[in-house]
Amino acid sequence: MMLEFLNPPFMQRALIAAVLVGITAPAIGIYLVQRRQALMGDGIGHVAMTGVGLGFLLSTNPVWMATLVAVAGSVVMELIRWYGRTRGDIALAMLFYGGMAGGVMLINLSDTGSNANLTSFLFGSLSTVSEEDVTAIVVLAAFVVLVTVGLRRQLFAVSQDEGFARVTGLPVRALNLLVAVTAAITVTVAMRVVGLLLVSALMVVPVAAAQQIAKSFKVTFVLAVVIGTAVALAGTVTSYYQDVPPGATIVLLAIAAFIVLTALATPLARRRAKGGGSDADRCTLEVPAARTPKDDVQV
Repeated sequence: MMLEFLNPPFMQRALIAAVLVGITAPAIGIYLVQRRQALMGDGIGHVAMTGVGLGFLLSTNPVWMATLVAVAGSVVMELIRWYGRTRGDIALAMLFYGGMAGGVMLINLSDTGSNANLTSFLFGSLSTVSEEDVTAIVVLAAFVVLVTVGLRRQLFAVSQDEGFARVTGLPVRALNLLVAVTAAITVTVAMRVVGLLLVSALMVVPVAAAQQIAKSFKVTFVLAVVIGTAVALAGTVTSYYQDVPPGATIVLLAIAAFIVLTALATPLARRRAKGGGSDADRCTLEVPAARTPKDDVQV
């Protein structure tokens, strides 16, 4: 049967998780790309490893524990960005590497953890998604969607121009902190399917792919989510049939989508140029000319 992959309970759980990952990762990733923080998810993934290790050591759900530690780490990262100045990069490096080393050490100190557990969190694993994990992922994903969609105007304004957003009265620091926390939650949502080391790619690559052909922030957002969901589902199903790592498969499919859309963007740009368009017609996340920036930041 063509749909036999829907029969095993572990695949049903994995597919639910994959859909939620495909939605949430690009949804927050688009703001990280705008802020030139494309690798932030990678750093949070390193810190989240300590939470995973604590989960095993304390015999609690690693997803919830990783969420708490990742959120705390994202707050520290944002504080370092505000006050770190010239030595901020060194502090961040110690935070990232310390998070990864702490996770490895704690997992090995626990009675229930093992290298197999570590690998499943680093690179993703279909068979390890439990019902408790699905519940946690659903709750966390709902929060991410609520923030990224409900506050899209404010988050876009802060990501685009912090100075202008501050002049208009927006709470810039609070919104920056919210972006960091939401990114941290997204990392823990995705770690079961994509893995902590690859989740940043799913935040960035679908957005970069959508930018090749989209012409506005709204279209880019929607297209990035569609691409993210499609590659997450396709990668999960491929992993089931071909017995390959789901995280690596999903990321490679996302990169393939980027290559295809980049190839399509060139003839589209030429066609627009012949029709009297300009380079400005290409995909951009700038505010459309017909509207003023102030319109885009009104609550």
